[in-house]
Order: sequence, then C-alpha cells, then structure tokens
Amino acid sequence: MKDKTVFICQSCGSRSPKWMGRCHACGEWNTIVEEIEDETPSGGISYAPTEPVLYKDIQDIPRQRIAVGIEDFNKVLGGGLVSGSLVLVGGEPGIGKSTLLLQVARDMAAGDATVLYVSGEESLEQIKLRGDRLGVRDGRLFLLAETNLERILAQAERLAPKILVVDSIQTVFSAKMTSGPGTISQVREAANQIFRFAKSRQIPAFLVGHITKDGTLAGPKSLEHIVDVVLLFEGERDHSHRVLRAMKNRFGPVSELAVFEMTAAGLQPILNPSAFFLRERPREEAGSAVVCTVKGTRPLLAEIQALVSSTLFTGNPRRMTIGLDHYRTAMLLALVEKKAGYSFAGEDIYLNVAGGMSIDEPAVDLGVVMAVVSSLKNMPLPQDMAFFGEVGLSGEIRSVSQPLVRIKEAQALGFGTVLLPAGNLSALDRKDLPEIECLGAKTVREALQRVF
Repeated sequence: MKDKTVFICQSCGSRSPKWMGRCHACGEWNTIVEEIEDETPSGGISYAPTEPVLYKDIQDIPRQRIAVGIEDFNKVLGGGLVSGSLVLVGGEPGIGKSTLLLQVARDMAAGDATVLYVSGEESLEQIKLRGDRLGVRDGRLFLLAETNLERILAQAERLAPKILVVDSIQTVFSAKMTSGPGTISQVREAANQIFRFAKSRQIPAFLVGHITKDGTLAGPKSLEHIVDVVLLFEGERDHSHRVLRAMKNRFGPVSELAVFEMTAAGLQPILNPSAFFLRERPREEAGSAVVCTVKGTRPLLAEIQALVSSTLFTGNPRRMTIGLDHYRTAMLLALVEKKAGYSFAGEDIYLNVAGGMSIDEPAVDLGVVMAVVSSLKNMPLPQDMAFFGEVGLSGEIRSVSQPLVRIKEAQALGFGTVLLPAGNLSALDRKDLPEIECLGAKTVREALQRVF
C-alpha cells in the first residue's frame, strides 16, 4: 500500500495535510513535524480477545509488589513494581539512566530472577564493560543488542523474564512501518506493542526515554499516557548527585524522590539527603536560609542562598534565580517591598538553591524572604534556625502540609528553632512536638521582626 506524508503535532498527536507553525488542535507553536506514514496494519504477537466481565466477578490482584533491590527506588515506585506495569524513565543524555537500570537488572538477576536487558544504543561488549564496573556477576541477566521491535518481543516471549528493560524506546522500530526510528508513529507503535505484551504476560517493563532541550520527554505526548509510571532522572553535570522523581504513578503517590550519588562504582543511594545538601553550608554568612520542604512523603532540608548588591544598571536591576520559580520570586520581592517597607529598587538580586536542587513548593516562600532580607541588611540569620511557610499576596503566612514531619527533620539535623506559620503551630499538639523551639508568625512583617 502506498505511503503518504502527514504532519503530526508532537504535543497532542493531531494530524494535518500540510505544515503549520501552530497546531490547530492544542495551540502549541513549532510542534508540527513531517512524517512518512505506512498505512499497512501492524501485526506482531497475537493476543487473546477479551470479553466484558462483571465487576463483582473480577478477581483481586495480589497486592504484593516486586522489589527492585534499591530501597529508595522502591519508594519512588510506591513500594515496588506492579506486575504488568510499564515504567518510563526519562533524563538528559549521560545523566545515568542506563547505569541506574543496569543496577536494577543486576540486583534482580542476583536473586535468581530472569531479566532481559535490551539496548539499542550500545553493543553487548560496551554493556559488559559498564556491568563489570557496577559489579555484575553471576545470575540470569540476559543482554540483547537489538532495535527491531518484533525480534525484541519474540525474545521476550521465549525467555519470559521477570523484568524487561528497553534502552531506549526512541531507538526501537517496527519493520512493518516505513518511518524511521524515533519518529512519532514508531515511538507510539513500539510503546503500544510493549504495553500490550507487558499487560498480557504480567511482566513489568522499563522504557528509557530521551528528553528534549527544553526538558520535556521526546516523542508524542501519548507516550506519557500509555505508560503507568513516569520517572524523571535529573542532575547537574557539575554535581555528583542525581535525583529520581515520580511525575506520574498509577499505583502510588507522585512527587516522591530518591537521591543518588554518582561514583566510580555506579549510583549510590544517599540515605540522608538533608545532611548531604547542607554539609558545606557556610557559617555566619548573610543571605543563607535553611528551608524545610517535602518531596512526596520525604522531608528535605535545603539551603536558599541570596545575594543582594547595588546595581550597575540604573533603572534596570537584575533578578536571577536558579532552582526557584522566577515569577514567584518576583512576586515575593514585590510583597516584601509593599508589606515590610524594604526597597530593592537599586539592587541586583541573585537567588540559588545550593547543591543544584530545584524546588517548586510554596512552603519555601518564607525562607526565600528571609535569605533576601538577610543579604540586604548584611545580617546573618541564626545558624540553628530553619523556616517554612507559604506567603500570600496580603502578606500573610499560610499553613502548609505535614508541618510535624518538617519540624522533626529539622530537629534530627541539629536545628534548635523553627519559624513556621502560626496556623500550623496552633493546630499541632504540644505533646507531639520534639525538643525544639517552634515560633509562629501570622505575617511576613511579624516574621521579620522575630528574626531581625
């Protein structure tokens, strides 16, 4: 059957007969790509037809999950892998996605489980070089260097592994389609076929996904809808730590994270991320504030650094942030000027989250305000004080979730005082509070008066 040229939106998947700068369906700009479409229906492994079943007649799925060997990885997954689930792991090139999943495969195979690791980017010898460095020894770990989808599924059908790893989904192609690997139709077809295989055989599968230069997962948006779990593996090339976070999870909470350190022997879990990120915090320096944030169910202490200096650009001072939302930071600066009487008109302001972390939780608002005012006044904050609280546009400090968890984390790291929203403090039972001084504040002005 004759092939035809179509133009497909990478964001929503809509089709059009000609190229357009803006998608007519979702309104996104520069997302239309040209693709050669093969109208030949795809085949492959056959699956048994299904029939409607009454809800009460459906058997319960066993709640036991498959542990992957790395405890923090299990936590991000919601307690382990669910049979038949499809997990997409995305991240920048060279960040350690293949290393992480090879370590998972190593640990599973060491427990006598059959694991099939498929690579479309490296030869078997290259994978073995990395495996030797990671300590892969005996076990039922099978390696396959293949990009043909039909051959991959045939080998998976023959081996019936307990876990399937495909690295990466962008390199896999179906021979029944004429478009090249990495195109929207090929990625969608490969993901759909692996999805059906995993569900029908109750085999959990990992897919490695590339990301684009703007930080989004490469390929059609439908890829994220097909899979059960989306994990993002992040980190700065200048830092040794890596952060694994859940962006979507049908079987557990989202926003969970695990922190790893990249070493010569592979990725090592950091059991106490708060201590890790605060280990080089300077003492008695203005502009440094420790905030209590929560990622999923894990409390985390991070250092907010602020530098306020006289601007060289009259009438146009700089506002730069790294690891914080730029627009929210601008809002907080305007609020401090309006409600607390400070002026930043002639000041350049630079804000950074130490250690290369990124924080998008509003609970760090109070810490940002404290760091900026500390630098402006050139007065260090108390070394043993931590902060959390969301700041509203009226200058009020709003309550946040899980205050007791945040307080206990600060106490465990040796902090003696926590400044928090008055609403959170009044709602806590004094008997539950650890041996730490808790100060409540209703407004930004009151909080600043308590500290400076």
